Amino acid sequence: MTEHRVTSPLGPLERLKALQGADLPVHGGRTLAYVYDSGEPTVDRIAREAVAAYAASNALDPTAFPSLLQMENELVGFACDLLDAPASAVGTVTSGGTESILLAVQGARDARPDVVRPTMVLPSTAHAAFHKAAHYFGVGAVLVPVGPDFRADPAAMAAAIDDSTVLVVASAPSYAHGVVDPVTEVAAAAAARGVRCHVDACIGGWVLPYAARLGREVPPWTFAVEGVTSISVDTHKYAYAPKGTSLLLHREASLRRPQFFASAAWPGYTMLNATTQSTRSGGPIAGTWAVVEHVGDDGYLALAGRAFEAVDAIVAEIDASPALRLVVPPDSTLVTLATDDSLDPFTLTDELLARGWYVQPQLSHADDGPSIHLSVSAGTLAHVDELATALAESVAAAVAAGPVSVDPGVVAFIEALDPAALGDDDFDGLLAASGLVGASADGELELPTRMAEVNAMLDVASPAMREALLVAFLDRLQRPSRGER
Repeated sequence: MTEHRVTSPLGPLERLKALQGADLPVHGGRTLAYVYDSGEPTVDRIAREAVAAYAASNALDPTAFPSLLQMENELVGFACDLLDAPASAVGTVTSGGTESILLAVQGARDARPDVVRPTMVLPSTAHAAFHKAAHYFGVGAVLVPVGPDFRADPAAMAAAIDDSTVLVVASAPSYAHGVVDPVTEVAAAAAARGVRCHVDACIGGWVLPYAARLGREVPPWTFAVEGVTSISVDTHKYAYAPKGTSLLLHREASLRRPQFFASAAWPGYTMLNATTQSTRSGGPIAGTWAVVEHVGDDGYLALAGRAFEAVDAIVAEIDASPALRLVVPPDSTLVTLATDDSLDPFTLTDELLARGWYVQPQLSHADDGPSIHLSVSAGTLAHVDELATALAESVAAAVAAGPVSVDPGVVAFIEALDPAALGDDDFDGLLAASGLVGASADGELELPTRMAEVNAMLDVASPAMREALLVAFLDRLQRPSRGER
């Protein structure tokens, strides 16, 4: 017998609003990861209206929707001017930084069909999207340790390049620490071996040029650096455009051409794609174009000024707290802090969330302990005094609560498991032990309200075990909602 769904008495838009009440706020400058808030209501209104106007349009065929082609070309032109690109430069709008990175790796691989087992040379701080690209495209990731300042080591990067290398990567800035790699030296090493050099400026590309114009010290990283062949820059970050758009720029068209895919090997239309997607909603492209048109160069300079003013204020608060320290002085709008032995970083993130501030915990990696990551937006400046108060209160509360300990039995259980050979029963045991799954009466998954104990457990697990555990967690989260709602 077919089970009929019992529909909600609320209309779809009313229900949508009710569902959204459980989400982190995307405005108000208090969510310091995942979203980027200009603090300008007009920017959000223009973006929404443009997205709605083009939600049904499809950028798959630029001859069918020439307005989208024009908007895309104008966005690329703006970015080319911003990033010191030569007249020969070209670019593509993608769905986000990960897709831009995937395409940079795929294009570098396909440009070198003579290399049987291609590799790419990455600083150990390169974004995880490069590891995803390695997994998808069979390009081996050669990881090079960074220096004590968390920046790429140019000599070690140069030494890692060999005949299999199709791409060398630098970050501007790296996500985890917010510092710009020595792109001049890294790009020179790549050029000396005839290898492409991609600069991942997904998070900094739309703000670092303005930082330089504001008189802040920014290491060279744009196309003005010889040897840089491509740059990724996300417009849905510090261009304050709607999710999800990014740009992938190439120094010249010949470098981009391997990125394109065409197929006439079937009876339908000849497929021609500039990105990994075929259908591309016109909504994000139009929303991004409208925001960039509205804000303009002078507007972005002002927004960058507000973001950096907020960064400076947050850095001063960290410096003033004996229990906190900067992991490294930030080059951009990303601030990474650590705690002393009196203060548990995971409890601190919980306490901040309880006071309305979301910050992102980062687990231990190699020889470096856990840290806390903040992506600071222009919209944060108006509330930076509130953040200072919340930070002081949260530090005091976390110190009073004491450190979070992981049960030795749980640690032993985790260490005894092989993450490559886990079954469903093992996953269920891990999820229960971690606190990621509650034991509700009806067997439904229950998310914890505080994450300190969960993060502490993940912190003692190996990277492979973390991956296995969180994959299992995601699998349990994404299950069909059937019947009554």
